[in-house]
Amino acid sequence: MRAVQVKEFGGPEVLNLVEVPTPQPDSVEVVVDVEVADVMFLDTRLRSGWGQDYFPLSLPYVPGGAIGGVVSAVGAEVDPRWLGKRVVTQTAASGIGGGLPTGGYAEKSLAKAATLTEIPDGLTTEQAVGLAHDGRTALAVFDRAGVQPNLWVLITAAAGGLGTLLIQLSVAAGAQVVAAAGGPEKLALATRLGATAVVDYSVDGWEDRAREITGGGAAVVLDGAGGALGGAALTAAADTGLFLGYGSAAGDFATGDADAAAARGVTVLGLFDIVGKDVDWVGITARAQEAVAGGGLEVVIGQTFPIDQVRQAHSAIESRSALGRTLLTVGASL
Repeated sequence: MRAVQVKEFGGPEVLNLVEVPTPQPDSVEVVVDVEVADVMFLDTRLRSGWGQDYFPLSLPYVPGGAIGGVVSAVGAEVDPRWLGKRVVTQTAASGIGGGLPTGGYAEKSLAKAATLTEIPDGLTTEQAVGLAHDGRTALAVFDRAGVQPNLWVLITAAAGGLGTLLIQLSVAAGAQVVAAAGGPEKLALATRLGATAVVDYSVDGWEDRAREITGGGAAVVLDGAGGALGGAALTAAADTGLFLGYGSAAGDFATGDADAAAARGVTVLGLFDIVGKDVDWVGITARAQEAVAGGGLEVVIGQTFPIDQVRQAHSAIESRSALGRTLLTVGASL
């Protein structure tokens, strides 16, 4: 079968489509004929060699964690009724709520049967895969934030897959949203999704503008940008507000003045404060799917590439030009 393989760390040019052996399931695994694979920012970081002290990868490896497709084989202990089902799942290497995203950029991938979620009628495979990471994380973040009507919520990386969902969830809860992103196209997307106001964080002093709009700071800051942008967003939180830093689109998690925030009574939580506990990932995935299938939530898929254009997919993410989710199409999508 064909799969994308990384034999050495580097730029997008190290991504090569090659022939590899077809995987065989163990007793609790299934084989999924992949139709769509998710492409994450983390995929590009790992490919570059980043984080090997924390995320060790053995070369060569096949990138990709979330996949959608049809179950074509099952292990000895797996209910055979999964055969032929259209599912979304994490690859076996990714596991439930953790693990490295590997094995997904391929025509066939292994997944643990326990991670399978059947894709409901009314939801495309592309939508299901677009939700696989962002849908469950968005709901976990949103639930933890406790967003209430009329509160000001600041969302950074607002035009990304996760940010676009959080805008919609916050608006539906009756909150007023300030969406922070870079460039007019991303700001226009945030406005279309219901943001009350937008700020361009490529412009100096954007955090001051956010504080001005919110009348002294946002009650809730949902930070998907991280890095220095996340640190600036922390200063835009209201006194006694809540800051949830779950993303690293700027290159790392938020780097802010925690002591200054604490002096103002700001509660600061990181990603593992949100997802590091017992979470029903299969259940929360199904909940996100139901919201989209019912028309209450839009999955923004900004760009889709065939698997033989995987280098272009990674380049789009690294150039910050991507909107919403980025997907690879592998087989015949339904």
